Amino acid sequence: MYSCTKTCTLTGLNGYPVDVEVDLSNGMPKIILVGLADTAVKESTERVKSAIKNSGFDFPKKRITINLAPANLRKDGTQLDLAIAVSLLSCDESLEMDYSPYVYMGELALDGKINKIQGALPMVISMREKGYRKFIVPHENRKECAIVSDVEIYPVKTLEEVVSFIRGEIQIERCVGSLKREKVSYDMDFSDIKGQENLKRALEISASAKSNILILGSPGSGKTMAAKRFPTILPELDFEEAIEVTKIYSISGLLDDNSLITKPPFRSPHHTASAVSLIGGGRIPKPGEISLAHKGVLFLDELPEFSKSVLEVLRQPMESKDIIISRANANVKYPADFQLVVALNPCPCGYHNSKTHECTCSPYEIQRYLSKISHPLLDRIDIHLEVPEVNYKDISSERSGESSEAIRNRVKYVREIQKDRFRDESFKYNSEIPENKLKRYCPLDKNSENILELAFKKYGMSARTYNKILKIARTIADMDGCENIKEDHVLESIQYRTMDKKFWGN
Repeated sequence: MYSCTKTCTLTGLNGYPVDVEVDLSNGMPKIILVGLADTAVKESTERVKSAIKNSGFDFPKKRITINLAPANLRKDGTQLDLAIAVSLLSCDESLEMDYSPYVYMGELALDGKINKIQGALPMVISMREKGYRKFIVPHENRKECAIVSDVEIYPVKTLEEVVSFIRGEIQIERCVGSLKREKVSYDMDFSDIKGQENLKRALEISASAKSNILILGSPGSGKTMAAKRFPTILPELDFEEAIEVTKIYSISGLLDDNSLITKPPFRSPHHTASAVSLIGGGRIPKPGEISLAHKGVLFLDELPEFSKSVLEVLRQPMESKDIIISRANANVKYPADFQLVVALNPCPCGYHNSKTHECTCSPYEIQRYLSKISHPLLDRIDIHLEVPEVNYKDISSERSGESSEAIRNRVKYVREIQKDRFRDESFKYNSEIPENKLKRYCPLDKNSENILELAFKKYGMSARTYNKILKIARTIADMDGCENIKEDHVLESIQYRTMDKKFWGN
């Protein structure tokens, strides 16, 4: 007897169809599983056997061969359990089942219940692109799967329910997702920040152009407080961005309510994080913090406390906006289009150049502390800002600053200007302008050119720094409603790229 059902396996964010073929033959009862399966899949035979018996069905007492095709594709994950069980049951002639129209995804418990799986959304999306339209999925995955249009999602709770459904004995209501977008709300607000107008201005520029930003200042100056409120001034994700982010969180098992993620993610790993936790990896590569921050913010607080080797792994994905993880078992690519926000003290004690506290660090201690941050990494951070301590007048004032909503509306407006400007290009934002198109989109008048030339020679700037100054100036001009870049815009952008010279030198 032979039967075959359809399921899916993931490599990175891409799903691939898997045929679960079952053949029953006479001989000593035995289960043989072939087809390049990992440990979780090999263990599925025991789960399936118990689930079938505890659901009231007879388990075949024959020699059972299970083949997962194609044989050259590595299969991992517990989502294959349900397809294997249905394939085995369809060999029972007493159970007349039309199992062929469906794609089966689900992990079986020993009592026959169907448990939630990781990566259900990217699997459904990938299988839909290959022409499949009917999916039987765990009940707990119904909301994330229903996000996908033009497919039929049938959520189930038990193996018995699945068999009854495909035999036509019961009806399961299709799950239809609701794509109504609720108003974005946050527990924190920019109005909580007292003073620090320069910091707020720099963060607004960063949000408008999707630029990276470094904040340097003494303890208590509001660096971390402002960084945690940075996502509140970012526009919510559009539908395509939300799908991308939700797929990443789905395969990571981090979808708490199984619904579409519409807020830009905010990730803040501790400084003891390893390189693998940051960029992703493992025997079967999983997304790291840079991918979980895709289309959102990666915040690294106390930057010099991170291991230097860990920080250096950020350089390549900051340029390419993705990360390719190569392992013996797999070679996967994850998106990593994040905004980097970093905060640090100017020295180990935190009070170098402070006007209110005396620094107790020696020049050697300061140099060793800051040497963990390499020049190539600094060069990739668009905006460098030093923030002073908050004065008493600002901290005691009862006057509230601008709300996050007001700033977010301005950021949305500036981003729309950029999207309209680049409507015929492959990029959307000023920070993404390629070098060969800078002259076209960031033209300077003669005076601005002279100012930039003087700064370039004085501070020994790199070509990357020159390009980033032009992009920042373009963004400031957009915020001021100017079609052309003016001298003031260039001067302000130069300040954001030269603050670090007195700390790191030329």
